[in-house]
Amino acid sequence: MIDISKVTKGEQYRALGLSTFAFTVCFAVWTIFSVIGVKIQQELGLNDTQLGLLLATPVLIGSISRLFLGILAEKIGGRVLFPLQMLTTSVAVWMLTTVHTYEMLLVVAFCLGLAGGSFIIGVSYVSRWFPAKHQGSALGIFGVGNVGAAVTNFAAPFLVVGFGWEGTAKIYAVVLVITAILFYILAKPDPQQSMNAPKVTIKEQLAPLKDIRVWRFSAYYFFSFGAFVALASFLPRYYVGVYGLELTTAGVLAGLYSLPGSVFRALGGWMSDRKGARFVSYLTFLASMPILFIMSYPGSHFIVNGMNGPIEFDIDVSLTLFVILSIGLGFLMSLGKAAVFKFIPLYYPNHVGSVGGLVGMIGGLGGFFLPISFGFLLDTTGIWTAPFMLLFVLVGILTVWMHFAILSMDRSVSV
Repeated sequence: MIDISKVTKGEQYRALGLSTFAFTVCFAVWTIFSVIGVKIQQELGLNDTQLGLLLATPVLIGSISRLFLGILAEKIGGRVLFPLQMLTTSVAVWMLTTVHTYEMLLVVAFCLGLAGGSFIIGVSYVSRWFPAKHQGSALGIFGVGNVGAAVTNFAAPFLVVGFGWEGTAKIYAVVLVITAILFYILAKPDPQQSMNAPKVTIKEQLAPLKDIRVWRFSAYYFFSFGAFVALASFLPRYYVGVYGLELTTAGVLAGLYSLPGSVFRALGGWMSDRKGARFVSYLTFLASMPILFIMSYPGSHFIVNGMNGPIEFDIDVSLTLFVILSIGLGFLMSLGKAAVFKFIPLYYPNHVGSVGGLVGMIGGLGGFFLPISFGFLLDTTGIWTAPFMLLFVLVGILTVWMHFAILSMDRSVSV
């Protein structure tokens, strides 16, 4: 265990504040295609499947890199790795403005995805500054950096109108460079380094990955985080296509979903500390199911044979209701994300980086596969609400798996 008895409150808050800010910037960059992707689709004449692949590509490398960056963070420390990751990503963001073919955009988007790896760097860095009993709250506050998706949804549409999508990408690149410099100057070395904690081999770091619980936590995160990222990218397109809104308005409404999906992660961490991560996970899944059921219901026209002749009526989810439901879903996802990362330092206190990296990778892959699945469903079914049908089924499966896993654990403990 890492001795943090000599760490002051001021040092803890400094580490948490700097990490949260840096993660917010990285997350905003990671989701940039949610807005500029709409313009790119119009310029290049892309179908929904192609757009889905473009939205998902940054998430792929951001997800895969979390496993390796988590291990690397434990070896060289977040204070060094975080700025290096941001500077490398800024190059890819700037290069985005120099290519104009779909194939090259995919290549650059792949490199840009490194921004998503910032999460596990921050988790590893922040968790070292806090004792176990406060890690849920601390990592919940750090996870508020997901608000970067809302920043992009709110701000990027107006930047696109004023500077074009190329100019928007350049602004993002410059902000990344400034953030990297400030982080390196202001952040302090990781406690593990300064206290000369014993080194852990890569084999020892990867040992917990044999535990089925790690993969179950990854599945939870596939929905609470992966679907969150997927919807943050998909909703602007949905609002434009279904309700005929302008991109700026669609971005603001999508931001209303992303905002609670980020800000209330701190509440999820606090609830996980007080009520337990299991309780918060149940709440997330059980409450998400009815919301997704309503969101997945397609606009329908019915003709019923009544006593006095045919009765016709329509069932539609109004824009106002849909926005309210999306805000509620984002709120629940924020709680679920925090619960998952309460489990990790609780069960694997010496392997937060490697285990968190795997969980983050699997969860992030949800943000890769789901946008592609969304686009495929739209192209093949022609039903706008089909993506929400898919998420409804996913949550149902996860709820059943979690419940039976918990019953099995409780029985083994009582024997």
